[in-house]
Amino acid sequence: MASSSDPWMKEYNEASRLADDISSMIADRGSLPQSGPEIMRHTSAIRRKITILGTRLDSLESLFGRIPPKSITDKEMHKRQDMLSSLKSKAKQMATSFNMSNFANREDLLGQSKMPDDMSRVAGLDNQGIVGLQRQIMKEQDEGLEKLEETVLSTKHIALAVNEELTLHTRLIDDLEDHVDVTNSRLQRVQKRLAILNKRTKGGCSCTCLLLSVVAIVILAVIVWLLVKYL
Repeated sequence: MASSSDPWMKEYNEASRLADDISSMIADRGSLPQSGPEIMRHTSAIRRKITILGTRLDSLESLFGRIPPKSITDKEMHKRQDMLSSLKSKAKQMATSFNMSNFANREDLLGQSKMPDDMSRVAGLDNQGIVGLQRQIMKEQDEGLEKLEETVLSTKHIALAVNEELTLHTRLIDDLEDHVDVTNSRLQRVQKRLAILNKRTKGGCSCTCLLLSVVAIVILAVIVWLLVKYL
């Protein structure tokens, strides 16, 4: 039976407790609102712990490869291999549920594109060094979350400003449409008045022409009479 001071078993127990903690957090996530900063923080904490779990699994792999020959029985060796495989499968399943498909490339989850391989990061580290690495990862994740929150708030303020601007332009367009309708109504009334005035003007011209024609005929008749009388 392995000793409680066995480095591999100690690391495995800590990784197993971390996996149980993640499972509990995933269960609690269902009781949170579907949107908002609270669910964002909770989800980020879960993803961060899954990343840390991956680091511990890498440490277990490294420790497993450094187990001195004949220090444990073959049966114990196979048992530990099965324990490690089972824990890795559980971690991969949790990572997949959060769309962390590139679980093996955890540098993408930490927001750095050229991060050293996790095996090289934990190689040669004792438990204290791994704890320090985990704290560094948590600090990086916290900083990333703060930047994300600032970006979300900034985007919200911009969206509110754009919405106010659109509302103002909508009111201006509505006012312009009202003025166009009023102007159109007035124009139609003016056109009607011009049509009536045009008809009256045409009627007045006809009467004047008729009167002038009668006067001309009378004058012509008088002239003809005078010519007949005196010639």
